[in-house]
Amino acid sequence: MLRMDPSKLRVAAEQLKHATDQHAEWHENLLRSIFCGLPVEPEDLESFAYRNCCVGRWYYERAPTELRELPAFVAMGWEHERLHLVAARMLSAATRDAPVVRADFEELVATTARLRVEVDSLRLSLEAALANRDPLTGAYARVEMLPELQQLLASVTRGGKPCGLVFMDVDHLKRINDAHGHQVGDAVLTGIVHHLESQLRPQDKVFRYGGDEFLITLPGADLTTAQSVVTRIREGLTRNLLIAGPKGTALHVTASFGVAPLESDVTLQDSIGRADQALMLAKTAGRNRAICWDSSVTTSTHWRRVDVDETPH
Repeated sequence: MLRMDPSKLRVAAEQLKHATDQHAEWHENLLRSIFCGLPVEPEDLESFAYRNCCVGRWYYERAPTELRELPAFVAMGWEHERLHLVAARMLSAATRDAPVVRADFEELVATTARLRVEVDSLRLSLEAALANRDPLTGAYARVEMLPELQQLLASVTRGGKPCGLVFMDVDHLKRINDAHGHQVGDAVLTGIVHHLESQLRPQDKVFRYGGDEFLITLPGADLTTAQSVVTRIREGLTRNLLIAGPKGTALHVTASFGVAPLESDVTLQDSIGRADQALMLAKTAGRNRAICWDSSVTTSTHWRRVDVDETPH
């Protein structure tokens, strides 16, 4: 799954459509030049024509970095280059009034078909990523959360690696909205998700649970590892100014965290509830801290402190 800001996803999808629409027009003119005597464009005969056409300029200069490791993106580049190479060969023959070579024509048809498949695959990947993302923050949408947790729980139950659950709540977001406006508050949420994803691995996921609450899944992380990840995230937020809003408002933003393991001997709802209850205690205890569920405690207090910033708020 692509981990990109929804706005970047939308721009990439629009640019891809525009480039491929233009490329379709180029392809029609290519066939007219080969079979109907339409004048040949000199740039189509150049060895780097595949880099200078509309698709090539998007592919090599404008496409987001996040797309470049996708198999469909890589294959699209190969097929696009092959198409231009065979096109140049056929156009060169057309300028000499040489007959069309059947093998070249068949290669042109096959390469065009393969390129269309890879472009469609890339477009579907972009559309799927957009459908699965919260449109504001870029976090995964809540509708994706339960299926992901069910898969992770099944892995834990089969004796696989552990998994940590983290609930996170942005501290005093209402104050930020009241003081600076909701546009700045929205930018804070987006900036925090970017911070989270910069500190997480590709397999970790951030879900927007609702409002200013997020659920983070850490597959393969035991409780000690989850604590370490949360500490790094929380301290990074505390140290750094978050630049938000169209005027570049600089804010100190903090967050509270509740940490719990995803366990096979309790229901999924109970594991989620443990992380949520630990978050509530962190907020009650003063915010800008993390509380971890402690399964060894059997009294009414089922949490213990992981880390606390004692700076007053």
